Amino acid sequence: MTKKSTYAIILAALIAGGNGILIKQMSSLSVGAIAWFRAAVPLLFLTPILLSTTHPIFKGNYKKMLLASTINSLRIYFYLMAFVYTSIGNAIVLFYSYPIFVYIMELIYLKTPLKKTHLGWMLLAFIGLVVTYADKKFQFESKDFIGMTAAIIAAIGYSITVILFKSESQRFNKDQIIVFQNLVSAIVFIPFLFFLSDVEGKHLAIGLGYGFLIGIVVFKLFFFGLKYLPAVTSTSLMYLEVVSAIALGYFLLGETLNANTLIGGTLIICSSYGIARAKT
Repeated sequence: MTKKSTYAIILAALIAGGNGILIKQMSSLSVGAIAWFRAAVPLLFLTPILLSTTHPIFKGNYKKMLLASTINSLRIYFYLMAFVYTSIGNAIVLFYSYPIFVYIMELIYLKTPLKKTHLGWMLLAFIGLVVTYADKKFQFESKDFIGMTAAIIAAIGYSITVILFKSESQRFNKDQIIVFQNLVSAIVFIPFLFFLSDVEGKHLAIGLGYGFLIGIVVFKLFFFGLKYLPAVTSTSLMYLEVVSAIALGYFLLGETLNANTLIGGTLIICSSYGIARAKT
């Protein structure tokens, strides 16, 4: 079972690496419309969980879960914006700074002790961010700047939801958590569907597939692997998403990493990986 679990996590990472490719293929859809597909499709498949009377989700501290869901809707929007405005490489390496922000949140809200090794990893991440941004124009007219900043905001938003969802993980099962992850987004992004024009049918089909693959398949594979593997092994294997995303961007879209993104991204990923392992 361990071997199957490992393969499940690897497959989840490889599929998740296709995020950027799929997002960039839906050019006739707005960011808000893509966000709706990302949230509504998984929620549709999990409707029995949402409407269950034997295991109702609106119990206990569900208000905290709704808060996390609201924050996650903002996270999804900025995450998608990152891939729309900048390259897949820029977006994915900056988003994977989220373990650093998770640790910062734990320092602030959970009073986690600050260790010297963690401080060193955080300093390394800061240097990585500086290097990654060093060759970019700091102006709102720059698409790269907008996209890269959106990736950082998405990483911060994701770190907050990780803390909130984790704090309630003993009271809600994994399917209920997935429902809450998508619940608010599926509602708040509905208005974006009314402002679409000249939408290509194939982009709608990609939107449906995108929501299913990323919102259902990836999570199911990850949770299956997590059930039989140590958490540190599961999270470490998910870093293959970065490699997968960059490779797909290179082979399918001809994207390349410049020196700043390559060096800065390496520092960020190493820092995030180091913090994730040091915490376990």
